[in-house]
Amino acid sequence: MYTTPEGKDIFIVDGHTHFWDGSPENQANIHGKQFIECFYAYHTALSPQEQLWEKAKFEKYSADDLYRDLFIDGPDDVAIVQSTYLLDFYKNGFNTIERNATVAERFPERFIVNGSFDPRDGEKALEYIHYMKETYDIQGVKMYTAEWNGASRGWRLNDPDAYKCFELCDKLGIRNIHVHKGPTIIPLSKDAFDVHDVDYAATDFQNLNWVIEHCGLPRLDDFCWIAVQETNVYGGLAVALPFIHSRPRYFAEMIAELLFWVGEDNILFGSDYAIWTPQWLVEKFWAFELPEDVKQERGVDLTPEIKEKILGLNAARLYGIDIEAKKKALAQSPISIAAE
Repeated sequence: MYTTPEGKDIFIVDGHTHFWDGSPENQANIHGKQFIECFYAYHTALSPQEQLWEKAKFEKYSADDLYRDLFIDGPDDVAIVQSTYLLDFYKNGFNTIERNATVAERFPERFIVNGSFDPRDGEKALEYIHYMKETYDIQGVKMYTAEWNGASRGWRLNDPDAYKCFELCDKLGIRNIHVHKGPTIIPLSKDAFDVHDVDYAATDFQNLNWVIEHCGLPRLDDFCWIAVQETNVYGGLAVALPFIHSRPRYFAEMIAELLFWVGEDNILFGSDYAIWTPQWLVEKFWAFELPEDVKQERGVDLTPEIKEKILGLNAARLYGIDIEAKKKALAQSPISIAAE
């Protein structure tokens, strides 16, 4: 729980976290090394100096580290753990549902685990969606359209095989489709993260919620023009939010554009842990004020009520979290970890 300087408790749902293993022991080839080093470059470039991690810890941190940073030292009440497999780069996968489920089993009140699949796997992808629903009762998935799969270096949300998978998700009640549409990561293709396929999928699958992580950066304009037409499209602030520290004017322009086009009810907080930890992000976001000229030009403001929606209420609605019931459950489940 985050308590504001004014003394108000804000319920935090962190919509974009990971429990990855990018260690040298798990790297299958040079591309695994490139990928985690690119993540670390974002971490060092956009974090406050006092928030920097040693590279070895960044490559592979423990479940206790994750729990402590999100819930003990951090403000999160609930965290959604996203899965990203990258089996072409990592021997055991980068961030699989099986790995993520281990922390959710220890702390079931705190974590929501999302799955992932690759439509290029054909029938096996459909079987795997069934498996994830039956085994973990997932509510959402994370799509990585630039992921390599043999000779293929990307796919689109409106590919025929992808549509078969989304039809199954709709049938099984897997409603929340998180899609990485943001900055590229070495060695992935920037073009494979293009946002234009969102327009097709969101139109054709109205029962699904399309959470576009990283708001399409660096394609913010394209994303906004799509999202304003599609009421089931949401913008995730992971990667966008750290600019609040390193380039606050740039962040002001971004969040104002999102408020103008996408709307205050369709923007979700995400720390992108472990690239960044949530405490400083939430603190800076709560303290942030839009410059007067930005407010006047777009006719928007970032009020405390809007901040509260973005930090937790919007994601709670998508995931069916009863906030008052969750608060009571968490109060009966004291924060503790084995290391303490």
